[in-house]
Amino acid sequence: MMDRLPHDVILEILSRLPITTLVQSKSVCRSWRSIIGGSLLANKHLLHMAENDPCIIFQSHSLIQNQYYFVDFAAFSEGNKSLKKIQASTILHKSTFAIHKSAFFGKLMHATLVGSSNGLLCFDNISQIHTCNPLTGDLVELPKLARNPGELGILGFGFSPTKKEYKVVEIAYQRRRFRTESYHPASNSFQPWVRILTLGGSQWRSLGMVSYKFVRPISQVIVSGRLHWITQPGIIMNNRVISFDLTAEQFQEVPQPDYGTLNKQFYELVVLRGHLCAAVPNASLGLDIWVMKEYNVKESWVKEFIIGGSLPEEIHSIPATRSEFRAVCRFRSGEILLEHRSKSFFLYDPVNEKFENLVLKGVPNWSKTVVHVGSLVSI
Repeated sequence: MMDRLPHDVILEILSRLPITTLVQSKSVCRSWRSIIGGSLLANKHLLHMAENDPCIIFQSHSLIQNQYYFVDFAAFSEGNKSLKKIQASTILHKSTFAIHKSAFFGKLMHATLVGSSNGLLCFDNISQIHTCNPLTGDLVELPKLARNPGELGILGFGFSPTKKEYKVVEIAYQRRRFRTESYHPASNSFQPWVRILTLGGSQWRSLGMVSYKFVRPISQVIVSGRLHWITQPGIIMNNRVISFDLTAEQFQEVPQPDYGTLNKQFYELVVLRGHLCAAVPNASLGLDIWVMKEYNVKESWVKEFIIGGSLPEEIHSIPATRSEFRAVCRFRSGEILLEHRSKSFFLYDPVNEKFENLVLKGVPNWSKTVVHVGSLVSI
């Protein structure tokens, strides 16, 4: 029956199916394997996936090995299931994930999750970096990064839509200076060197030095083919938002919103429905979320969400001097997923200004959450 349909119709039908179904369908016949493994379907499917609610990957640290857990929020929203209680799955044990347990354990058990881009994950294990697609089973070890003793590397991972290339960027500091010295733009202490690797390339390339000290833990997001970080406030300047263009391979300062006296206070960057946003702690122990409606245009910043008018009772019982919320993502329903102290989740309805506790089952504790869009993209 499918053989009688035009090729573009087949692509359209397949592009709307869940990835796990497509991966399993590769074994039907050679023609299906060719279509499902091709770039045309991968790109078309990714466009549809980007419109859905995302997945969230949790990294849980352990002295023995790190664990990675996975929640597909799109599966709940499409099935009209309640979002009040979510069961997480471990990537290492769920049968629908194609990465074999032994390979994952051996190579990534002590690695740190760097980020996600178009369905690919990037992991850092000291000097060894891997990329993988947990749904297709692709797992690639990248050329080794030669780090000097006492070096502290900040990694970024993303996709250049112009060149159709995935790249890993490292900004390397001397660990002692990073931790002990205050940032001053005229000081040579913070002249980190930058290295970059294009996936498929054989070696890292040097891009010279820059004069930025980025905040740790890293507030890193990717929008419009550019990685973004927040700099640490220095002696004579406030926080700045710095972007790295993955096509031009250049750094640039991004205009910030005029959020008054809070500009020296720690805030985080987040992507909500494709827009660059700044989540700024407010006086109500909540967050003011500024949205950049038009990328790189200062006048387009809008304070769209003010969270904190009526915080949940669970939050009031915890002493705090500033907001300990972190905005994670925004669903198609308009609700915003908030993380609190890396221990609990809340759904915030900006229309009714109400919070709902989201019970996450299956994750004992976690240290990092990464928004992930599954794909058929091959490495």
